[in-house]
Amino acid sequence: MTRPASDSWSLPWMGLGLSSNLSASDVPHPYRLLDAAPGLFDFVEYSAPIALEEARAQASLFPEMWRRRSEVPVLFHPVHLNLWGPELEPASAIAELDAHARAVGSPWVGNDVGWWHAGGQPFPGYLYVTPPFSEAGVRDSAAHALHIQAGLSVPLVIENPAVLATRGGLHALDFMAKLHARTGLPLLLDLGHLFSHQLSAGLSLRTGLDGFPLDQVVEIHIAGGVVTRRGGRTFYVDDHTQPVREELFELLAEVLPRCPRLRAVTFEGDGHPPEVALASLRRLRALVPKESRPPLTLPASREPVPALTGESRPWALFDAGHGVTPATEDEDPEGTRADRDFRLAVVAEQLDKDWPLTRLLLAATPEGLESFTRSREYRGLFDGLGRSLSHAFASWARKRVMAAPSDGVAAALSLEMMLPHAFLQEPPAPAPGQVALAEDVRLGSFPADLTELVFAVRALRRHLTGRAWACGALEVSGLEALAQVAARPGPGPWRFAIRRKGTGFEVLTLPPEVAEGLRGLAEGPRPVEALPAWLLAEGQGRGLLRRA
Repeated sequence: MTRPASDSWSLPWMGLGLSSNLSASDVPHPYRLLDAAPGLFDFVEYSAPIALEEARAQASLFPEMWRRRSEVPVLFHPVHLNLWGPELEPASAIAELDAHARAVGSPWVGNDVGWWHAGGQPFPGYLYVTPPFSEAGVRDSAAHALHIQAGLSVPLVIENPAVLATRGGLHALDFMAKLHARTGLPLLLDLGHLFSHQLSAGLSLRTGLDGFPLDQVVEIHIAGGVVTRRGGRTFYVDDHTQPVREELFELLAEVLPRCPRLRAVTFEGDGHPPEVALASLRRLRALVPKESRPPLTLPASREPVPALTGESRPWALFDAGHGVTPATEDEDPEGTRADRDFRLAVVAEQLDKDWPLTRLLLAATPEGLESFTRSREYRGLFDGLGRSLSHAFASWARKRVMAAPSDGVAAALSLEMMLPHAFLQEPPAPAPGQVALAEDVRLGSFPADLTELVFAVRALRRHLTGRAWACGALEVSGLEALAQVAARPGPGPWRFAIRRKGTGFEVLTLPPEVAEGLRGLAEGPRPVEALPAWLLAEGQGRGLLRRA
């Protein structure tokens, strides 16, 4: 890798921006929002894979972003770019990152200082591992950042990471100040991430700001999150789908005048309905008025790339966050438990897309989830031995079923393993006068009847969640009922419908007469008059059918 030839960077004024994953199914849709309210914000900061072609293939809004990038400038905020961890990014990935940023005209790329992936496999939910705020953490993070910057023709802007467990002894802002001094790289101040550190460390929100180099901040992030209490500690969970805390709006108003080189303020409004995002953006627009400012010239970083020492022990923190080692062995046991609980919740949410039955039967409790995250199958994902979280869970579940045979669990696992195969072929669309299965629906058949188990899983989830709201705890003892239901499947063949749900699948139980009546549609569209009126009404009422 060779360093960019330029001795300086020119950063344009970007103004107020809205973040996006560039998915048409996500809210808010940035371009619809801007068309409905011209001037509401000035740019889009998008997260996408590092490689341009991969982003083009995966992001459904990429064509619109590409077409409108001269009208609506963009900032590229790549996903799973390691700015800490046991291994440096390969030169090929940095070359792809640079090509991507240059192609879309992103004047810089920014990312949280954290360990996002191992061997190209992102951690579930993109929950990175935060480095320890220590001198060793500064050294290893600097090695990563300067290694990446050496291959970029635009500046790398380093962002303070989210914090649950406080480790290393340094304040988060002191850590970032030292990292800036070591690398010469511009700073991105994420206010929610700062809040997370202050709460975890038991400090006031503004602690550390007076000695922090705010004059080196070129971008600010503001987003939603949840403040939660555990024992005597308070934590901020960085969940962008939540409303923005009032404390962060107030902090932004105070910090803005103290950042003379600021180029952008980004609202990370992932998951906010357009009417909610509109209200937040209008409030932010009053703080960051639409205006034009001359470009900012910064000296390009020329720091040599140091060796990666590994003294900050990334795998040890990975193990602590996934229950491999007891939380009591970490320097912040309570923070480690909070971090682990959040990771386990995300793992459960990811698994439930593909394994809603099997996951509750085998890994419904924290102990069950930890049994999976401590397993060779899970760790193998990040050692280059696994294909996906779903495949790792399937391998682990098969091993569990073989070690402790259970016909009910084996049946649930077999059912959920077969569901994706129902969608391998696209059925023909109905012609005029015909009716067919809905595009996201298929019909399935299984040798054992699991109708009661499918019902029990949904009913029990609803019941236990409702009780948790009332008593403040999830009564996992109620899950014993699932084992009873799983052990008494009915005789087959069992016919049911399957609906694609996001990236996963949902089993829809049907009355026998409806399932039997729809069987013919598995072969393709049929004339409308071939279906009895009651069946047509039933199928359309359940969202199973489409007409030309």
